[in-house]
Amino acid sequence: MRILVQKFGGTSVRNLECMQQVERKVLHALDEGYKVITVLSAMSGETDRLLELARQWSRRPDPAEKDVLVATGEQVSVALFTMLLKDRGLKARSVLGFQAAITTDDAYCKARIHEIDTDRLLEMLEAHDVLVVAGFQGCDPDRRITTLGRGGSDTSAVALAAAVKAERCDIYTDVDGVYTTDPNICSKARKMKKISYDVMLEFAGMGAKVLQIRSVEFAKKFNVPVQVRSTFTDGPGTLVTKEDDTMEAVMVSGIAYDKDQCRITVRQVPDRPGIAAAIFTPLAAAKILVDMIIQNASLDGKTDMTFTICRGDLDQTLEILEGVKAELGAGEVLYDTQVCKVSAIGVGMRNHSGVAAKMFTTLKKENINILMISTSEIKITCLIEEKYTELAVRTLHDVFELAAGQ
Repeated sequence: MRILVQKFGGTSVRNLECMQQVERKVLHALDEGYKVITVLSAMSGETDRLLELARQWSRRPDPAEKDVLVATGEQVSVALFTMLLKDRGLKARSVLGFQAAITTDDAYCKARIHEIDTDRLLEMLEAHDVLVVAGFQGCDPDRRITTLGRGGSDTSAVALAAAVKAERCDIYTDVDGVYTTDPNICSKARKMKKISYDVMLEFAGMGAKVLQIRSVEFAKKFNVPVQVRSTFTDGPGTLVTKEDDTMEAVMVSGIAYDKDQCRITVRQVPDRPGIAAAIFTPLAAAKILVDMIIQNASLDGKTDMTFTICRGDLDQTLEILEGVKAELGAGEVLYDTQVCKVSAIGVGMRNHSGVAAKMFTTLKKENINILMISTSEIKITCLIEEKYTELAVRTLHDVFELAAGQ
């Protein structure tokens, strides 16, 4: 049995006309001899509408109940789309997360998939041409509804593709592939024919909205070829796949940025063993992701600890740090939400020197101050003031000559 997984985002299912475009993609796959698993998001804007309802009813909505609420968005999409397919005479059925036996942990609003009942999915595929699966949702061991976080339908799709050993997972969006940077702010951005899992992981980790980061993790772990394509055109898109020699030949593959950042500084922290653990352990327990970290030099037995988090975690972080501050006898807690991360990314950095120097020099020429720096094997990231984001992205895209490329 040849299986293809197709995922369609909110803009692809926002109304009947768009769903008819999706229907044509499904029919084309059926004509090619595939059994199809179609994973759908909620209609564009629906999840935000439901979250706003939650905020109106509750000052701090219970996460488990919030998952029950927002999961209804995907339920509407899959029911309506399955009606379309059945009217055409296809053997199709809608499948919710718990029906597909997608078991997750109980981290409501950002759950992680633990297991998928492959036998049940294959049994349903034997009896149907198309399974229309609600993305973004699963259930915990107590059978409570969970959701996988923003963009979680991508993860649903890739995980399902891995479970049933699909030939490929096609992620359909309102863009026609992965670009060297955001084409909305850089007119010279170029669509890439293919990109490695590792580079796509870095792009996703930087807030690029093409793929959710956990979907790329799944794809790399289980070697699932993922193709990013447009719902509204017939182009080939960008293939996310294993690294090859041609990818290493390029020093920098792209420039990414992430405005969803907040810089936190805990002042006058006692400089002694265990202090970092005392600060970051309760943040980890609250599932708050911490990225860049700097500890200043010690003066008079005191130091400052600075790190970055997502802006949505600010209130909870400040609440936790107030308790930590009192326990440690630290000074004030400062924060700045007007910051942005800008990164140069490419597997070619492993065997090319000078990328960091070139990046820092370029920012200096534009009079852009670097607030923090972090690096990995294939990424260099600078935290800068948010107001310089577009200038930094366009300038770095030019200096690394990404408009020409392969």
